[in-house]
Amino acid sequence: MAVTANKHRPRGVRTAHALPFLVLAFAPAAQALDWRFEPNVAASATYTDNANSSATNPEDALILTVTPGFGLRSEGSRRVQASLQYGLTAVSRFGEDSSNDLYHRLSAVGNAELVEDFLFIDGSANISQELISLLGPTADAETNDSNRSTVGTYSISPYIQQRLGTFANALVRYTASGAIFENNTSADSSVNSLAAGLSSGTRFNDLSWALNYSIRKAENRNASTTAANSDTTFESASATVGYALTRQFRVFGTVGQDWNDYLSTTETDGSFYSAGFGWSPTRRTSVEASAGKRYFGDTFSVSGSHRTRMTRWTVRYYEDVSDITQQFLEQASRIFWVCNGTLQEAQANPGGCDGPYTAGQMALYFASYGVSTADLVAAGLLNIASANGVYIIKSLTAGVSWDIGRLAFGLSAQDTRRLYQVLSDAEDHIQGITGSVSYRMTPQTTASGGLSLTRTSTDSQLTQGGVAREEDQFTLSLGLHHRFADKLNGALTLRHTQRDSNAPNSDYDVNSITATVNMGF
Repeated sequence: MAVTANKHRPRGVRTAHALPFLVLAFAPAAQALDWRFEPNVAASATYTDNANSSATNPEDALILTVTPGFGLRSEGSRRVQASLQYGLTAVSRFGEDSSNDLYHRLSAVGNAELVEDFLFIDGSANISQELISLLGPTADAETNDSNRSTVGTYSISPYIQQRLGTFANALVRYTASGAIFENNTSADSSVNSLAAGLSSGTRFNDLSWALNYSIRKAENRNASTTAANSDTTFESASATVGYALTRQFRVFGTVGQDWNDYLSTTETDGSFYSAGFGWSPTRRTSVEASAGKRYFGDTFSVSGSHRTRMTRWTVRYYEDVSDITQQFLEQASRIFWVCNGTLQEAQANPGGCDGPYTAGQMALYFASYGVSTADLVAAGLLNIASANGVYIIKSLTAGVSWDIGRLAFGLSAQDTRRLYQVLSDAEDHIQGITGSVSYRMTPQTTASGGLSLTRTSTDSQLTQGGVAREEDQFTLSLGLHHRFADKLNGALTLRHTQRDSNAPNSDYDVNSITATVNMGF
């Protein structure tokens, strides 16, 4: 299981599979589109007293970066929507271990209606520097690249959507996707999947129903473990029935069958069922919950949101079978909007919001959008450590934000477990809580602060030394953001990080100060 850190020097990721497909996907409608091209450049200077995150031999360093890039967004067309952000970061490190590096970053999503009300296509691509191990340093790649690897994901998905009168709606979707991992930190994957479904049409009022079938086959290669190189198949069929008891309350149930094939010490297929309810007492409040059983055990899910004039509450818990490629692809396809300083996830603009932004854009540029780290935690947009093999993921995220005039607060929590099936449910486990506060001093200047506590636990089967690990990390940040002009802004950030570990020579303290400037054209 490749979850331990290896020293490497990221140079980029093979982009031939990821970049051209966006152009091809949108070519049929390109002549009718307006494209908004926005070049930009960013630069930063960071001084840190422990660039190598060492417990015994900390090294001072000055780190300079410059990132030319551009944004590309479609406008003026209902049938084509696309958003792309690309940057190339050049890094120079000055200190005991002087070095230079280049990092590619790409976040892109898009969809097009090729034949009106019938044939559609979706696409996404992402390049980023991700964690190799939960046990290594969590610094970004510019500061310390010893625990970072460049990862590229891509997906292209044509599909047919058709109304069958008032009786039903039909959907058939094919998806070709994959992931490429630098230095074999995880298995490169090539995935082909097919999904088909039939759901109730407008003829049905209180009653709803759906029939679904899906199959996903992945070829996994180039990693160092048997679990990584084994191919996997996930196949499922299900039937769902729901009934609206009132306008605000509905119930539903699902039965189905899984036929899976992957390396595991337990069963990989079997029948499943679940039952649940949805409750929406007002337009500002909604809750959905279900419970059931699958071949790997009891399952539960909850999602809910509540808004008031000054607050926004969210909670989400889910359990599923996944692998690292699927986890990265699901995150890359998520779309976000910034609405009066709060983060909302939706495919279409909720109304009066800035966006659309991809998950990758949010993770990289959240401060420029006025979004706090607590918002990122609540949305589940944290670093994901690379992994091999199939795992059961159980994830809870919750958050609340207050907006009181010039003052804004955020509080969020995360609890995520991954149980590896080839290792008898050996797991890694992340628990954390994050708080943030910001104060708008003037229309151009905002002061902010953040505090987070994170505990990472890893079973002995997943560590290099065969000993269970537990790490506690405390992070405090203070920042000042100022907009000098319409397309020119800068920030100054102080950060302190402290890690305590049960492993010898794994504790460390890091202090840093970073000045950044961003300019658009």
